[in-house]
Amino acid sequence: MKKKKVLLFGDFGIDDSIALFYIWFRKEIEVVGIVADYGNVSREKVLRNINYLKYMSERMDIPVFAGASIPLTGIEPQYFPDVHGPEGLGPIIPDIPPDVKFPINYIEDLVTIIKPDIADITIVTLGRLSSLASIFIWQLEEMCLFKEIIVMGGAFFYPGNVTPLAEANFHGDPYAANIVIRHAKRLTIIPLNVTQSALVTPEMVEQIDKFHQQTNDPIGLMIKPMLDYYYNFYSSNYPGILGSPLHDVLTLDYLIRPQDFTTSQLPLNIVVSKGLAFGQSFADYRPKPLDDYNIHTVVLEFDYELFKENFLETFLQEREITGK
Repeated sequence: MKKKKVLLFGDFGIDDSIALFYIWFRKEIEVVGIVADYGNVSREKVLRNINYLKYMSERMDIPVFAGASIPLTGIEPQYFPDVHGPEGLGPIIPDIPPDVKFPINYIEDLVTIIKPDIADITIVTLGRLSSLASIFIWQLEEMCLFKEIIVMGGAFFYPGNVTPLAEANFHGDPYAANIVIRHAKRLTIIPLNVTQSALVTPEMVEQIDKFHQQTNDPIGLMIKPMLDYYYNFYSSNYPGILGSPLHDVLTLDYLIRPQDFTTSQLPLNIVVSKGLAFGQSFADYRPKPLDDYNIHTVVLEFDYELFKENFLETFLQEREITGK
């Protein structure tokens, strides 16, 4: 089986980290690099979190790139310790031995480093789009060479999660989202109105934790404390919710099995004007949309029961360690 090569952008809090675990427990994906962005926590904490997870998982082989630390808007980023914990990993405090060193690559060199394989690489971005948009600004022609780009972000006919109208990833840097929407080729958007239903229940988490109490896999054993913390936030702020919505895991699930998702080709736009709608994403559903709206693939529905089945199947197995 030929693995799908992925360049992963993320602001590694709980959801992004579980998504990375999802990759490491499956055999279909090869991560060719990780770009650390500000978002759930600062970029410096994201860099440390990625390196901590690499160390704990014995995946020291994956190159890491230092991405954006502020948005293109120039507005100071807002972090979310109530959702992801002060360090980004819920109750877990990352602790890397001082003698373990991790090289950090410059994002300016990213395309040059991966260019020999660029046509086979899918970009998957799970956080703010500032770093991705910056590469479009520097190297527009090269960015059109990637196999595809998959973005978790936006919301369509659905309330936002940081404002009444805007989803966090797009609201955090609408200028960046606008650049990506206008210039990306072969782009798929997986919006909040879909990912909010990708719930992992406490019962599922308990089942996975019980399994990894036997395997003693340090990555498997992180899942319960992180998702318990995550669920505490959601159950307090969304009364009656049955589990934790794993937006970023669903994004990777789409990468693995896109044929099981319902999509549509839609003309899209982003509100970049300051005001109540700042960062809102919307699609023009009229029979004759405006000519200057770019048309991209948008995920509309997914099979929740199949998502649950794949999530449990993924984590109820021993992880194969392929890099040192």
